Amino acid sequence: MSNYIKLLKFLKGHVRILVLAAGCMFFSAIFDGLQLSLIVPVTDKILGKGEITFPGQAPQFINDIIAKINATPSEQLLTIFAFSLLGLFILKGFFLFAQGYLMNEVSQRVMRDMRLKLYQTIQNLSLDYFSKKRTGELISRITNDVSIVENAVSYGIIDLFYQSFRLLIFTTIILSIYPKVFLAAIALGFFIAVPMRQIGRRLKKLSFKSQGKMADINSLLLETISGVRVVKAFGMEDYETKRFKGQNHDFYKLKMKSVKRTLAISPITELVGATAGAGVMLWIGRQVISGQVSFGVFGLFFGALMSMLSPIKKLSNVNAIVQQALAANERIHDVLNAKPTVAEKENAHVLGSIQKGISIKDAAFRYSDEDNLIFKGINLEINVGEIVAIVGPTGVGKSTLVNLIPRFYDPIEGVILADGIDLRDVTFKSLRNQIGIVTQETILFNDTVKANITYGHLEASQDQVEEAAKKAFAHDFILDMPEGYETVIGDRGFRLSGGEKQRIAIARAILKNPPILILDEATSQLDSESEKYVQEALDELMKGRTVVCIAHRLSTIKKATKIAVLQNEGMVGLGPHAELLKDCPLYKKLYETQFQM
Repeated sequence: MSNYIKLLKFLKGHVRILVLAAGCMFFSAIFDGLQLSLIVPVTDKILGKGEITFPGQAPQFINDIIAKINATPSEQLLTIFAFSLLGLFILKGFFLFAQGYLMNEVSQRVMRDMRLKLYQTIQNLSLDYFSKKRTGELISRITNDVSIVENAVSYGIIDLFYQSFRLLIFTTIILSIYPKVFLAAIALGFFIAVPMRQIGRRLKKLSFKSQGKMADINSLLLETISGVRVVKAFGMEDYETKRFKGQNHDFYKLKMKSVKRTLAISPITELVGATAGAGVMLWIGRQVISGQVSFGVFGLFFGALMSMLSPIKKLSNVNAIVQQALAANERIHDVLNAKPTVAEKENAHVLGSIQKGISIKDAAFRYSDEDNLIFKGINLEINVGEIVAIVGPTGVGKSTLVNLIPRFYDPIEGVILADGIDLRDVTFKSLRNQIGIVTQETILFNDTVKANITYGHLEASQDQVEEAAKKAFAHDFILDMPEGYETVIGDRGFRLSGGEKQRIAIARAILKNPPILILDEATSQLDSESEKYVQEALDELMKGRTVVCIAHRLSTIKKATKIAVLQNEGMVGLGPHAELLKDCPLYKKLYETQFQM
């Protein structure tokens, strides 16, 4: 039940349109009943030229209508019938159009809000969440799972209301003619409802599995398409095709199981309905033969009874659709209910310009309770204007340590201070606005060169953009592009070389002009000539700024004011290059094996 309530909560804010749509459905259902009721005067009075004979004691208003129809000449009644039929179809067409349009309005609004809420939630989650969830899986939640819910909101709710109203109208007709048969109608619904419930439960499980499999497919597609160079370089096209074939076939099998159960609903409903129809035919048919009931009234009764099958069948399909939507809803709320582990306090205050520096006090970190410690007991003072290098073997937590400074993560022990203020007490924006980051993994977007350089600094003028590009030695190659700064660079900068991508990323950091720079060997992907120029630009940029760099090259390390050496969960050395060569065996080993490259 709680899952149903969560699903219905997405309708909040759209109830007015939903009520209008439900009203249109109600009137459409009434017109369905009126159209069916026209069988009686056409059959008995107009074509049969007899009188309408109603069984038993009908309600007074029905007796009055019957008496008036019986007293009307057949030709006059035919004229009234013709125009009434035309009017009914016009009105019904209007209400059908209105209900369809309004319900699609509701469903599209719900999907819009749901996708936005999912995207906002994902954007606000901490980095550790993305280490546990695949990108393709999150994309599947926003695309595939939301589309399944859309199907339930649009078609499911339309049928839920409209078919329920039709069922009510047809039941009213049956009750007005043969009240006792209402019990048979209830039995009919029971015999259909029991197997439908079992099918619905199975469909929910299958839908949950198929949605998970679609997430696997999306992840595989994202990995292999974005990594197509690696796939081709290692000749793994056939291998990846085989992997995709397996995932795709598994999805196909799950969908066919769902299709088989969904299609079973129709013959089960029709079989029960046919059995009920045969019984009614034998029972009431005899009364028609004996003259107790006119043929038109029998036709109305039998037509109403058989017409109940369609809404019952569609309501059974609604159950199947809703069960699939509930499975998708669980997966969607798995994201919506996720809480960021690094959150901004409600009363966080704005951090002023950092004047003294950043202090890391007794910091320890691990990604989750199940993981081992990455490091512990880290103490490091980063004073304003210093260049602090972080070195150490692979996997000791160099990137994780510097990621504590912009609060991408929080330490599980210890504290990070800026001018003596705990970073957990300040706003993200006021902290991160003072930090520029350039990493080995260059992140660019499928947008223009200018848009990538001005990312986070959208108000920058063209002159400022070009000046930043010149300092990063990117201006010349940008001008050689087909549309210069307005050239779209492709997904992840696919159209650029590694060095070109890195220089655009550096231009982005230069444009931001932050007081603190975090560099993860920012020149690592440049050729020798480009590295020389960009290193000079970075040297100029670093003057008067606080710089924290993860260093792998001797040229970078020698510029550092001090060097922190990490190993096996802790810091084993801190000082300038010459001092560490004498006093820190690990640093000397790294110098001899790595830094002289």
